[in-house]
Parts: sequence; structure tokens; C-alpha cells
Amino acid sequence: MTSARRTTSVSASGAPGHRRAHAARRPLIAGLAATTALLGAWYATAGAATTTAPALTPTTTTVNLPAKFPYLSAGYNNTREWTRTATAVAPNGTLRVAWPASDGIHVTPLTAAGKRSGADTVVKGTKEVGGLVAHNDGFALLTRVADTNKWKETAAALIRYTNGKQTFRTKLTGTSSNDTSPTLDGQLTWNGTKYGAYFVVHGAGGFADGHFGDKLSYIGAKGAKLSGGWSWGCSHNEGIALHAEKTGAFTSLCFDDWRSGLFVSTGIGAPDNAPVVQREQCWAGYCGGTFASRTGDLVKSATGRYATAFASRGAASAKKNPADSSGRGWTVTPKTSTHQVALAFLKNRSTPAGKAIQLSSTKGVEHVNVRLAPYGKDRLLLSWESLKNAKCANGTCTGTFAGTSFRLIDWDGKFQSATKVVGTRITGDIAVQKDGTLTWAYVPVTPSYASPLTGASPTSTTLRIARLKP
Repeated sequence: MTSARRTTSVSASGAPGHRRAHAARRPLIAGLAATTALLGAWYATAGAATTTAPALTPTTTTVNLPAKFPYLSAGYNNTREWTRTATAVAPNGTLRVAWPASDGIHVTPLTAAGKRSGADTVVKGTKEVGGLVAHNDGFALLTRVADTNKWKETAAALIRYTNGKQTFRTKLTGTSSNDTSPTLDGQLTWNGTKYGAYFVVHGAGGFADGHFGDKLSYIGAKGAKLSGGWSWGCSHNEGIALHAEKTGAFTSLCFDDWRSGLFVSTGIGAPDNAPVVQREQCWAGYCGGTFASRTGDLVKSATGRYATAFASRGAASAKKNPADSSGRGWTVTPKTSTHQVALAFLKNRSTPAGKAIQLSSTKGVEHVNVRLAPYGKDRLLLSWESLKNAKCANGTCTGTFAGTSFRLIDWDGKFQSATKVVGTRITGDIAVQKDGTLTWAYVPVTPSYASPLTGASPTSTTLRIARLKP
């Protein structure tokens, strides 16, 4: 389960006194007429819908769970976030869904049609779904396990199961590398020969003692650590996206709160000169929530371009912080108090393609859980949840849930359909099947964002498996 990160340890990668504080932080075109007022105005500059809107109506099946799934997590300022699930497709078309319970991470096997095909595998002694890869004979899971260190925190680990049995458990943090991972906010990808695991780390000795950064590790098919990646990158990392490549560095993005914004970290660990995708007010965690549960979608086109979507408050101004003697800190003044839907492209794995495109503009509407997935050969499915009558403080908002929306866009950021309000929700990683069908898991409950989550999460013993075929 994604941690609420309530610690207040000194936690930047350089300047003493830069702390991770959680309790308080400072500083549609052709849309459906019935939902325009509810969901917010959509920029005409993004382009009108050019084709008749498809149904965009997922079909669902119900899967019963053998344990209780706590489906909400407390994010920054205890904002309500969906506890992450991960859905992954194996080469043979079968599916796996990973979700946390009190007895460990459960991995549920499904048929290609989204129906249960066997008993869960329970990975004992684990916390948080940090990423999942499905194989024909099992799966690989990025998660957290117990560890011995000065902070008494968990370690990141990659665990592989083959034919129902654990075949390796490789710790990715530890005493030798002076790091822990009390929360992952991670991504796990596989290129057919090696895994890429990208996750948050906490310094436990050495130059980064007490600070928070991120780490990218490559691991071989049998669990051996490989060369490449980095031990310390964005600081703090408020959002991670990763895409596997057949050769070379895996493409990656990070939200960095010290330099305040979204950066390309591919192959470089995001040093001071990392390419800027979008400046955001991120200092002390203000951009937490820009990527859904701090994990983002990074979609690659057939021509080698990339797209990502996120919730953004924009930047009315951005300048270096004169109070930061390191020269790395930035001060960003946001354009809006509420988050709007934004889209950004990369020309290739390391070069942004112009400025991010803001696709919504409604002062009183908060947009959360912004997701992006490939839809057929040349379009993208954009999804978000809307909160009307939003009340915002310290960078986060509460409000009345106004629906989950789907909309199609093309690779120029132009709308290709009207907005469709749906009954399903995307609460984690989406699997893309061979025929292009998008499949994901969610808890069938009506969301509420009216107040922060200050107590225990409610639980569910069912999941819905949603499928949307282009």
C-alpha cells in the first residue's frame, strides 16, 4: 500500500533543512452538455472532436477476494487516494492483478477475459504494490520487505514467482548502499531480458543520510543485479514514470520537488541539467498527486514519441530560489488553486516536445487520478476524476465527486471524442492486451473526496475487472 509518508526527516539530496513535511505544506470542446458544468470547461485550442465518439463503455466482471483489500490511502495532507492495484498481461494473454492485504501482497490469476483462473498467490512479508510484470509461468513483483537499518524501515525488493513457487527475492536497498525504501511509489518494467525497477529511497548513511531521493535498478531474469541505472536521482521524487526499451536506458520521468517540476531522467538520474517537461510548485511536496498515487503513465507511439498525462496547477512564474545557496532550488507560483488536466509529449526518450498542453480550465473543479493509455493504433485514452465545489489549502483539495470521465485524444493533443462519464474507475496500472483491449482492476464503490482520510481505510472483498476494447 502506498504510504502516507508522515515522517518529517531531513530529506533533500543536498541542502540541510529541506524537509519532507506532510501534515501541512506551503508553498470541453464538443463536451457532453449535461456534464460541462460538472466537469469543467475544456480548451478550444486543443481541437474539436474529429470523429464520431465511440461508446467508451467498459465491460466488467466481478472477482471475489479471499482477504480484505484496504482500497484507500492517505496522500499528502491526508488526501484520499486509491490504493494502487497493478494489472499485467503475460505473453500468452493471461492476466495477473496484484493488491495488498494484511497477510501480504496477493496476486490473482485471471483469464484473458478477466475471470479468475485459480487461487491467489500470497507473497508473505510484503507491503505495497510497486509494480507487476506477468509471465506465462508466474510473475515478478516490486514490493517492500522487512530490513535492518538505522531508520527501522523496509527495503525495496524484486520477487519472482515461477509455477507457484518463489524463485528469487532480490533486495534493492540495504546497508551496503546506505538506503532504505519506506515507500516505493514505484514502477516495474520488463523488456524481455531484464527488469527495470524505479522507486523512492531514503538515505541511511553516506552523503544522503536522512534525505529522500530515487533509484533505478536493473535486474536480470534470474534475479542478479545488473549495471546501469543510478543510486540517487530526483530529490524528492514526487512522481515516477518508466517505460522499458529493448536496448539502452529505459525512458523515465520524475517530479522533483527541489527543482519544482516534471523532468526527464532517462539515463541520467535527473541531475541539475535534466530536461524540463513542466514547472510545478513542488517544494515540500506541493506537487504530490500530480501523477495518480505518484505513479505515472508513459505511453510510446509507433514512431518513437512518448506521452504522459498529469494533474497540473501550471506555472504563473518560475525562478531560481535566491535563498537556496546550492543554486538548485526553484520557486514556482501556480496559475490555479485547483489541478487541471495536462498532457506532455517527448520527441524521443530524452527530449521534451514543446510545452505541456493544458486541456481543462475550471477554477472551481479539481481534477485527480489523471491516467493515460494507448487506444488502438493512433489514439490515446485520457481519464480523470472531477471534484466540484473544490476547497483547496496547502496544495491539495477536497470536493464533491462529480464522475469519472474518458476522452480520446490524438498524438497532437487534439480531442477525438466527446467526454464520456463512466461508472468504472482506474485505480492502478492498466494492462494492454494483444488486441489492444485495456484491462484494469478497481473496487466498485462510489468515491468520496469530501474530507481527508484520517482513520483506517475501508475495505472490500471484491474487485471489478474492467475491459475496454478499441
